[in-house]
Amino acid sequence: MFTLETKQKVCQIGPWKVGGQPGDNPPLLISSMFHKGDRLLESRKEGTFNRAKAADYIKRQEELSEQTGIPAVTAMVANTANEMKYYIDFFTSISDKPFAIDMWVQEPRIASVRYVAELGLIDRLIYNSITPWDKDIPAQVDQLKELGVKHVVVQVYDDDDPSPQGRVKSFDKMMGTIGEDTFESILVDTSVMNLPATSFSAVANKMIKEKYGLPAGLASSNGTFMWKAAREMWGSDGFSAMNTAAQAVSAMFWSDLLFYGPQVTAPKVFPAVVSAVLMLSTLVYHESGRLPSNPNHPLYKFFGEFAEKLKK
Repeated sequence: MFTLETKQKVCQIGPWKVGGQPGDNPPLLISSMFHKGDRLLESRKEGTFNRAKAADYIKRQEELSEQTGIPAVTAMVANTANEMKYYIDFFTSISDKPFAIDMWVQEPRIASVRYVAELGLIDRLIYNSITPWDKDIPAQVDQLKELGVKHVVVQVYDDDDPSPQGRVKSFDKMMGTIGEDTFESILVDTSVMNLPATSFSAVANKMIKEKYGLPAGLASSNGTFMWKAAREMWGSDGFSAMNTAAQAVSAMFWSDLLFYGPQVTAPKVFPAVVSAVLMLSTLVYHESGRLPSNPNHPLYKFFGEFAEKLKK
């Protein structure tokens, strides 16, 4: 179940290894900042926001990442390239870690990448993302290659087939245009549409990993934060429980990366994902006798003596 026959590609993004056999490397956690409704925002047009609080969130995520061994990236959301410049300048002034841009429209995404390249920071950028809905994927790929982009997210979905197979068909089609060796890292996002359909995305992750060996993951937060009725039924505590449970379950099933939603939730999401990653490591051990290859894995950080007993 958790041992895939296809050789798995492990991508090196900054200090982190992403991908590989299930259980080897913790999933890359990608949080959003400056998204719609983010209370940090003051004015998108002027690029103003609560800088002190934003810095606190970023530093807290980095502390949790260091403590747990789970890699984490901040994805900044903007509507225009000019707005994104404010956020890139801010992030790179306080952190030396990789970062992601998150923009729906292709043209401002490319313009933002061009700005990152001008700053000489292209090695740190995760481009999010090439999507099935982009107007001109070949031209986009050519521009990204020209700018030296190394790490890209490819989002997949088939409007006519919402099954896991539909997501794989979408990826097949997109890879025919993009090419498997065009970028140093190709991370696949299997498009969560609602909470129960998160399972379809997880199964699609497994299918894509089996077919291509590439890191695959999902936006677990799409399934939880779009379920508005949950907060109405159970309040903030109930919603938080549902959200962290869904994030943890997603981490257990063939997910090399998780878009976990607003960065403010990091103190709740990280412990949930740690729990899942620890249990996955022992499920894999039970199935195959294999322990994580990553020496920074939470199993070794928190249960080193137990891991040594399993080795023997």
